[in-house]
Amino acid sequence: MPDFLQRISYFKENIAFICDDKSYTYAALLQSIESKRQSLQIPQGSIVAIVGDYSFAQITYFFALYRKKCIIVPILPRNMDFDVGEFGIEFILQVHNGAIKRVDSQKYELLQSLKDSKQSGLILFSSGSTGKPKAIVHSLDTFLAAYSAKKANPLRVLSVYLPDHIAGIDVVCNTLGGGGTLVIPKQRQPQFILSALKQYEIEILPASPTLLRLLLLSDITKYDLDSLKLVIYGSEPMSEALLASLHQALPHTNFKQGFGTSETNAMKTKNMQEFFKIVNASYKIVNNELFIKSPTQALGYLNADNSVFDEQGYFATGDLVEVREEEGQKYIKIIGRAKEVINVGGEKVLPQEIEGILLKMPYIQDCLVYGESNAITGQSVSVKIVLSQTNALLNNIQLKKIIRMYCKDKLAAFKIPTKVEIVESLAMSERFKKLRNVRGGGALNISLFVIILESQVDSKNGTFTFICNTYSQNRKKSSYSPYLKICTNHLFVPSNNYYMQRAG
Repeated sequence: MPDFLQRISYFKENIAFICDDKSYTYAALLQSIESKRQSLQIPQGSIVAIVGDYSFAQITYFFALYRKKCIIVPILPRNMDFDVGEFGIEFILQVHNGAIKRVDSQKYELLQSLKDSKQSGLILFSSGSTGKPKAIVHSLDTFLAAYSAKKANPLRVLSVYLPDHIAGIDVVCNTLGGGGTLVIPKQRQPQFILSALKQYEIEILPASPTLLRLLLLSDITKYDLDSLKLVIYGSEPMSEALLASLHQALPHTNFKQGFGTSETNAMKTKNMQEFFKIVNASYKIVNNELFIKSPTQALGYLNADNSVFDEQGYFATGDLVEVREEEGQKYIKIIGRAKEVINVGGEKVLPQEIEGILLKMPYIQDCLVYGESNAITGQSVSVKIVLSQTNALLNNIQLKKIIRMYCKDKLAAFKIPTKVEIVESLAMSERFKKLRNVRGGGALNISLFVIILESQVDSKNGTFTFICNTYSQNRKKSSYSPYLKICTNHLFVPSNNYYMQRAG
């Protein structure tokens, strides 16, 4: 099996990594990896949680543990709120100071089989949007082998994804495997991302549609981004309206849809308009749902039912697709998630279809469609709307009438939202994806006013803590919560182009 570190040794003089305005060559990267491998007081083949955000130290620790054939569990400091021993973790390694802690852990046959085969491993956690996060186990040897045969492609790539997520690890490995330069922005906020794109003349930007929308709202056209050759978007559907706006703002840039899951890793794709063809994996479609069998597929879950992998080894992605055939080749388009389908009296409604229509309206800057319980039809269609500033005086009733008139010849009657709510912002995760499971699918909408008495920032965990008095909508002091402490690491983005900065 090809060795990833041997592969990247061919690029010794290239710049591998830029973080905090410091540049590191591949030679320096490899030297640091070997130094850490020799000094780490962790036995060969151990299961290790590596706690830290992207940095030169985090990446070198990661590959040093790979050299020691360890099973690696990347975790962000702010997400260390669970018993790591439940997932087989034997050691905790703190990136910021190199501290190592031994922990008692549960034993798993799947992890022991990796150890017995002398393979390194990787454990990633799902986002947990439908409950407790799933622990997904990969063979890291197999995973990295996919990048070891990559052609040299020394381009500058900006990484905005997180180190504990499949997309973040894919961007690192893809960049280094081709001898490119990986740039980490100082903060994952639009103005810092745009500044880094300009400063380092970034050529490739992998990003989610939600993040790309934020960049548009941050006056992207004011930045000289002529170097940007390619934007690879994924992790959620891209609306036609947003893609058109991006083409207009960045006419010199190509846009390509990527695709992957935590269980299969990223796929190579060939695009045809809004459709794409999976190049390097087998797939099948069952009841409109996409099933994939990938060379870099996960070995299974530690704490969840593995029935999502069928008898032939195909993984049920949960993505619903539309198929188009062109010149004898099949292309697919992601049209929604099976778990997000709204059932209106037996009729199936895809939120993304409705959002695609609404986002073409000049009144609407952003929106999120979701289902709510209905005593008669089972569910009904609701939508949260962020208005453009010029139409901020519209109320819910007025907007609902406008939407019904606009949609009556574009959507079936049962798909037209029966509830319309104007909000200042839509909630999104730290992975720049819209949160559909926050209070019915939109921004937090608590009928309280707050007066902040004290605020605290925990830069280690990346959280804000607010201590405040709360008031009901009629401005009377709340009888049930006169003194409230809120701790959050979610990022909520208001519509008026300012951003709540999160520490770290």
